[in-house]
This record gives sequence, structure tokens and C-alpha cells, in this order.
Amino acid sequence: MNNHSFLKISLVLLSAALLPMLAPGQDKATLGILAIKPTPALADSVRPDKKLEMNRIIESLDSQLIDRINATRKFDVVGRSDLDNIIKEQDLGASGNVDAKTAAQAGKLTGAKYLLMATVDDYQDYVEKATFAGTGDTATKRVFRLSIVGKIYDSTTGKLLESANFQTGNDEFKQIQQERNYSVKDGELSDEMMVAVSRSMAEKIAVHVADVIFPAKILIRNDNEVTINRGEGAGMAVGDTFNVFALGQELIDPDTKESLGHQEVKVGQVKITEVDPKFSKATILQDTGIDKGAILRKPQ
Repeated sequence: MNNHSFLKISLVLLSAALLPMLAPGQDKATLGILAIKPTPALADSVRPDKKLEMNRIIESLDSQLIDRINATRKFDVVGRSDLDNIIKEQDLGASGNVDAKTAAQAGKLTGAKYLLMATVDDYQDYVEKATFAGTGDTATKRVFRLSIVGKIYDSTTGKLLESANFQTGNDEFKQIQQERNYSVKDGELSDEMMVAVSRSMAEKIAVHVADVIFPAKILIRNDNEVTINRGEGAGMAVGDTFNVFALGQELIDPDTKESLGHQEVKVGQVKITEVDPKFSKATILQDTGIDKGAILRKPQ
């Protein structure tokens, strides 16, 4: 065998050996996100002077949700305009109703395995004024409330995986306002405050979607510390505590033969000590069997 042939064979063998290392990682799950809209009843009931404010918050929330979903590093967002057109054709955009057939069709046409639909079902923003009998003194109170129903579909089957309600109210509103001294003069929100409220709500929804489809998992354990596959923008904050669960046997519905997921057995609790862009670290607080692959859930 000449040197040239030997070199070619060596290169082929080397390429074959390196191929598994050079191959790209597993693709992210594909998620379609429908445009956020208020329910027809809410749109009709909001005071005219507050309708513009509500619509601006929804507009901001629409883009913030995509940003927060991307920040979880778990999904590729696909086919936004196609999804909206499909829902519009089915005359479902205003009602907030998506059936299994429509969800499956949307997924098939856009390549999205999962479908997220968020609908605003309550919006209140006003100032209450009370007068105290006897003294004539007055006091004002700001009332703010934003409520959204989020639905997650498996578009390959059209099955509704989750329906959850997300709310923000006076306490969170005040906290957001105080963090950066956002203006709420005369009961009107500044643009900065609208974006902040939208971002807070978007993060709640995004983290919940990730928790439903891809619960946080322990990557490795070293003594009394664990590394978790969630980082910045994915619902992790230093000081947070999480319950840890080991996955047991698969649960099958005896009537439908449908998989209901796996049994979850609590095996401990951890506290987040470090949050990096792609992963977090936590200290073990309680341990009755924490190991690699266990899932984490925030205490209810």
C-alpha cells in the first residue's frame, strides 16, 4: 500500500471516529405561539379610556412572550403568521377556543409539535377613593389586575396538555413599580411600566410552559451540590427552593390506555445558589435519594 492510499484510509477512519462528536445535538422542541387577544366579553367591557392601555400591554406581552420562551432555551418558535391565519380561517381567534382538530392542523402546517394560546380574560386598572366618616379625610388606592388563561396543546395529537390561569395584581404591581421607580401618575401607566408588567407576566407563562413539557432536571450531583439544566431566563433565581422528585413507573389509564405520565416520588429539596446562562447550581437541603435525572418543581 502506498503512502497516498494509507493517508486516505486514515482520514476516512479518523472522520468516522469524530462523526459522533461533530454531530449536532438533539433539536429543540418546536412551539407555535398564537397572537395574544382579549376575550370578546373583556374587549366590550373595558372602559374606553383604558382600552388603549390594555391593548398596548397586550402588544408588549405578545413580543415579550416570544422573547421569554426563547430565553428558556427549550424551544424553537415557528410559524407565527401561519398559525394566526389558520385560527382566523377557523373563526376561533376571537372566541379563544381551539379544538383538537385545529391544533393538529396548525402543528402539521407549521411544523410545530406544541401550540400555545394565551387569552386575556380580565384587565382592571383604576384608582379607588374613600372618604372616612366623621373626619372627612380621604385615601386613594390603586387597583390593578391582569389575568391570562394559557393553553398548551400537543399538536401531533391535538390533545390539550395544560390549561392554567396566570395573574398579576396589586402586590406584584407595587413591587415592579418600586424596583425602578416607574411612573403611574394620575392612574396612567408609563411605557416603561407597561413593558415591565408585560415582561413579568410573559416570564410566568414561559416558565410554566417549560415546566409542563420539560421539567427542570438534575444533570449531575457532587456531594451536597447539584447542577440543574435551567439557567438565566428560565425561572431560576438565587435563594429559590425546589422539591426534588424521582420518576417512578409510567401511569396508564385503565379505560383509555392513555399514558398519564410517570409516578413522582419526592426525594428531597434543594436551594439555588448560582444561576449561569445555561445551568444553575443548588445546595441539597433534604435528601432521601436525590440523583441524576430527578426532576424539580417549586413548592405549591
